[in-house]
Amino acid sequence: MPKHKLIGEILVEHESCTEEAVKEALNRQMSGDKRLIGAILVANQASQPEDVARALAEQCDLRFYDLDTYDIPPQVLHLVPETLARDKKVCPVQVSGKTLTVAMANPMDLEAVDTLRFSTSLAIEVACASERQILAVLEKHWGLTTEKLDAQLSEFTQNMEVRAAGDDGGDQGDDAIIVKFVQNIISEAVKGRASDIHVEPMIDHLRIRYRIDGVCMTMEPTPKRLQGPILQRLKIMAGMQIEEKRRPQDGRIKLKIGEKKLDLRVSALPAVYGESIVMRILDSESLRLSLDDMGFDATDLKTYNNLIKRPNGIILVTGPTGSGKTTTLYATLYSLNTVDRKIITAEDPVEYHLSGINQCQVNAKIGLDFPRILRSMLRQAPNVILVGEIRDADTARIAINASLTGHLVFSTLHTNDAPSAITRLIDMGVEPFLVATSIQAVVAQRLIRTICPKCVETYQPDAKTLLSLNLKPEQWSNHPFKRGVGCDHCHGSGFRGRKGIFELMVMNQQLRDLAFNKAPFQEVRKAAIANGMTTLAQDGARKCTAGITTVDEVVRMAKVDD
Repeated sequence: MPKHKLIGEILVEHESCTEEAVKEALNRQMSGDKRLIGAILVANQASQPEDVARALAEQCDLRFYDLDTYDIPPQVLHLVPETLARDKKVCPVQVSGKTLTVAMANPMDLEAVDTLRFSTSLAIEVACASERQILAVLEKHWGLTTEKLDAQLSEFTQNMEVRAAGDDGGDQGDDAIIVKFVQNIISEAVKGRASDIHVEPMIDHLRIRYRIDGVCMTMEPTPKRLQGPILQRLKIMAGMQIEEKRRPQDGRIKLKIGEKKLDLRVSALPAVYGESIVMRILDSESLRLSLDDMGFDATDLKTYNNLIKRPNGIILVTGPTGSGKTTTLYATLYSLNTVDRKIITAEDPVEYHLSGINQCQVNAKIGLDFPRILRSMLRQAPNVILVGEIRDADTARIAINASLTGHLVFSTLHTNDAPSAITRLIDMGVEPFLVATSIQAVVAQRLIRTICPKCVETYQPDAKTLLSLNLKPEQWSNHPFKRGVGCDHCHGSGFRGRKGIFELMVMNQQLRDLAFNKAPFQEVRKAAIANGMTTLAQDGARKCTAGITTVDEVVRMAKVDD
């Protein structure tokens, strides 16, 4: 049986250390130094921490991770409790099935391995990494330790006192912990493709969440004592009144992350434990302005393109908040934006600025609401009008009258599906004959996550789930279903990016008669389906069989027919 080499021998072989340095470290151990020889060599600057860790991996026949060059998904890091990771100096690096690989500074710590196995309910595969790199990764993803936070906060307070006394302190303010912490929150959100950043005060900590592909992901809790400075910093950046904490406020943040210019729409809402702040990241570079990229089925897209070329009428886009309605409308306006058309919008707020289009911002403080803007814009002789949202009967009536006088009007409405828009407008108080004569079509939509292309695999969903989407065996027997297993590219979620699923209801004489007679929602929906409308669930089922998304994702997002 071959004899295992000693750490010192391996380091000398790799020319990472001299024999004299090894002998000196051994002498110190014999003199009572209880540290491992590798720790002594690093302390004596006789060897680099990574070289020692690589030698330890070779000695124990384990894999070595250079964490400076290895990107670890946040979902993997959060599998191990922060206190355990910091205490035992372990860093989770990847998960495969039911096995979690952790890099350890001391791979012989069997107690730590047992604790990891118990706390994660996963099999543990041990690997090696240097203690320096492990602590750097933990600090990057979980923030500074309490000791470092206290030290930097003390420095931050001293800097603020100096500046208050009349000395601007040079660039010390920009280097303060709060400024850097807030900058890191935003940059990490952009790096992770988040659409929103939620900063939420809890009873004993400050919770920070990113919404990625429509799903909220929680970061490690931030100490409660940082809540005040962080919220104050965000309100200053957004141009809000920092002393006002009892009323909701809105603001905007413009900043540059690397080479990317960002615009953040900020909302502050007073809550029990402090102000909750949500930042919507408006990245014009990521705005898709082609209807071909929205996710329309080819047949529905052809129908929709024909509808938007009509000279007048109303086309409504419905769905809950965050379902992509604004993106669909912007893509529609982009396709209609030619030199021979005048397009005016009334929005609250204007999220993206479109070249060649007149965009009006609602300002309730001065009485500039949707009805007032609509009345004024009709005197501007537009061809196409966009009303950001129909919120009341007054706005609806003006929009309908505009469509009846030769304008093509687009707007949004909050309903669960397309047929509900008819009954919703009537319930608002709009006369049924106006609804029946003006509406050309209603589009309902949702955003579903698409499968990550880097970790896709085929699988067979549960038959009961398939039946809930009205998918019969003959419809899916020749279409293998796909899903993502989770990888670095998708941060372990199995999904990357989103596409829309749509329900396009085109008005015909039967539907107009039902609207005129104030027919119940169920009758309108039944007639729309008989007229050829594909429901949200059916469009989602088509995207499942095409390998774009998973059955569970469609069931989660789309209304499933009984």
